[in-house]
Amino acid sequence: MLVYYGLMKLLDGKELAGFIKERQAKQVRELRQSHVVEPKLAIVQCKDDPVINTYVRLKKQYGTDIQVEVEVHNVAQDKVQDVLQKLNEDISIHGIIVQLPLADTDQTEEVVNLVASEKDVDALGNPLAAWLPGTTHSGRQGEAVRGSWFTPATPMAIMWLLAGYNIDLRGKKVLLVGRGRLVGAPLERILKDSDIDVSSADRETKKLNVLTINADVIITATGSPAILYPDMIKQGAVVVDAGVAGEDGKTVGDLHPSVYERDDLTVTPAKGGVGPLTVCALFDNVIRAARQSAESK
Repeated sequence: MLVYYGLMKLLDGKELAGFIKERQAKQVRELRQSHVVEPKLAIVQCKDDPVINTYVRLKKQYGTDIQVEVEVHNVAQDKVQDVLQKLNEDISIHGIIVQLPLADTDQTEEVVNLVASEKDVDALGNPLAAWLPGTTHSGRQGEAVRGSWFTPATPMAIMWLLAGYNIDLRGKKVLLVGRGRLVGAPLERILKDSDIDVSSADRETKKLNVLTINADVIITATGSPAILYPDMIKQGAVVVDAGVAGEDGKTVGDLHPSVYERDDLTVTPAKGGVGPLTVCALFDNVIRAARQSAESK
């Protein structure tokens, strides 16, 4: 149910995450008992950063809570290819994520495409980028595309959040602010596939306020602190802030704090909106990968 703060309606992801976490714990127990499979996630981290370290710790703790083992591999970026090759070939590993951003962001595309498609639980790689049709990275025969993709975690989390609070996007003007590979680009594809009236912009868009003030639903994920102000948002709009940035040692989103002074909006809280559900969505993909591995044996 919607949480009210004054008259403002908050889209609190923590409550929904609790229900999902219970369901996932049961799924993991069933995999362990019925298939003798112990789901395992490997995180490859190439950059020492307080914000990144926090997210890695959260994933490790979540894995512990639902009995999914999480390995963290801290490696220099010039060693990441060797590490990913070993993880791709390790049959005990069901999911692999490369924790972004990398130290050298110019190599992002190349690095994420090294993750085996059947283990790419972040769904960032091109399934055909590093392997030939008919084979997987580990050399096993299989189909080139079918079953190799997962839904990216943050877009999945946003869709869960909206559905959990019965926010119907049909007939609404939806604006995505941010076209990044983690959120904006895949979410735009998901919404268009569902015949939602969606348009996109980014922090470089001129007269961004003209687009935002006409949107019924704004989903923002630019990673630019305080890019959206109260006077840029339509009366009664729904606003989902999936932006993440570090500022003065703190994690902040795309909304200016004064947005929360508006009492007519339905909006994610400054903390606990999309984030908790993103972790849930990631582990949903890990569990799915483990189940697919068990069923393929």
